[in-house]
Amino acid sequence: MSFYDRKAPKKATNVTINADLLQQAKALKLNLSALSERAIEEAVRAEKKRQWQEDNAEAIAAHHAFHEEHGFFADHVRAWRDGK
Repeated sequence: MSFYDRKAPKKATNVTINADLLQQAKALKLNLSALSERAIEEAVRAEKKRQWQEDNAEAIAAHHAFHEEHGFFADHVRAWRDGK
């Protein structure tokens, strides 16, 4: 599942890239647009994950604390399955 509209139209943009790196990429016939889009997607995904974790840190901590104190709902099933 994608977090952005993969069918959205492409938009031209200007970027500044190290000249030597650009020359090598062109010599290797690398698709700069595809590489850039993939790198930006990874960076956006990572930042959104970081923001979500930060925004939900309190709830995540409460969830972990609850399970530390009370265990998990299926613990009795696991104990039975493991022969305990």
